[in-house]
Amino acid sequence: MAVNGKKIAVYLVVVFALYVIITDPAKAADYVQVGFEGISDAAQAVGEFMTWIANGGDS
Repeated sequence: MAVNGKKIAVYLVVVFALYVIITDPAKAADYVQVGFEGISDAAQAVGEFMTWIANGGDS
């Protein structure tokens, strides 16, 4: 039962993404840019945290 729910959720996300891309490509590009900026910021934060850990956790 959970697998069917997961398949339906993925299908809905794909349909929504295609709808946004087809109806408003500029907005879709903005969403992609925001997503990549979020991933970049998260990776940078993890890198800073690991550097802090490697340095002994001192401020």
